[in-house]
Amino acid sequence: MVDELHTQQQAAEIADARSRTASTLRPTVPALEAMLFHAVPVLDHGLIRVIDYMGDDTAIVQAARVSYGRGTKRVQEDAGLIRYLMRHRHTTPFEMCEIKFHVKLPIFVARQWIRHRTASVNEYSARYSILDKEFYLPAHEQLAAQSTANRQGRGEVLAGEEAAEVLSMLRNDAERTYANYAAMLNEGEAADPGRRGLARELARMNLTLNTYTQWYWKTNLHNLFHFLSLRGDAHAQYEIRVYANAMLRMTEAWVPIAAAAFRDYRLGAITLSAQMVVVLKRMLAGEVVTQDTSGLNRREWAEFSQQMLP
Repeated sequence: MVDELHTQQQAAEIADARSRTASTLRPTVPALEAMLFHAVPVLDHGLIRVIDYMGDDTAIVQAARVSYGRGTKRVQEDAGLIRYLMRHRHTTPFEMCEIKFHVKLPIFVARQWIRHRTASVNEYSARYSILDKEFYLPAHEQLAAQSTANRQGRGEVLAGEEAAEVLSMLRNDAERTYANYAAMLNEGEAADPGRRGLARELARMNLTLNTYTQWYWKTNLHNLFHFLSLRGDAHAQYEIRVYANAMLRMTEAWVPIAAAAFRDYRLGAITLSAQMVVVLKRMLAGEVVTQDTSGLNRREWAEFSQQMLP
């Protein structure tokens, strides 16, 4: 089936890539092989796809034991070791697995993403090529006011004329700046042969941050888990969290045992400070503890209460 996210030429290239098979002695994962090159839609014009990978669950076990074999004959033993490694924060065995993604995302999301410096990245160059006329417009339920409790978060969702006005400004600004970008380039069918176009590396600075860019992003499993633990968290910005959620589903197909351990010991776990542990022990002993008597500051107490108290 032709992928609606692509032009006919791009779809043909993907079909050609998927039609080529090769016999190999390296470990492969059928569930992830089935996903290779297929684009998963994200946001309104974004996508993410797996381009390549190396290793699987047994590669983690192999590295931990420094053995020639691909794990043991008992899956339960391998699972137990992987869960032990995750639980005790051993990292290098997970670094033996690598994965490469092709991602299409708004520029402002890319600027958040690039803060994770433990990956190899190659971005589409607007110095050499012209960016497509595609920009991110939030769905109505994502148009929210500034949170009064969190300086980097969202509060109540905007509604009615207020939401319509904001969405109109976002759309009009993006349309106008792209039109000016295209005019400055003076390329294509509407080009004026009597006028020189501005250099692409200069014209691009006029574009809004919701313009879409693309990159290849390659990382190892340890650093991927770190990325997912931060960007897949409920407190992460929605626009990057949806990419993390899609990547987590791909990771579960790739390394299901390691991904399950990650869910248990990272995503589904909580971290308590030494002081919080003392407070919890006091509570379990029957003592009534308040923020004033806990020794925790206001933010620590709020986090502790949210995690531990009914």
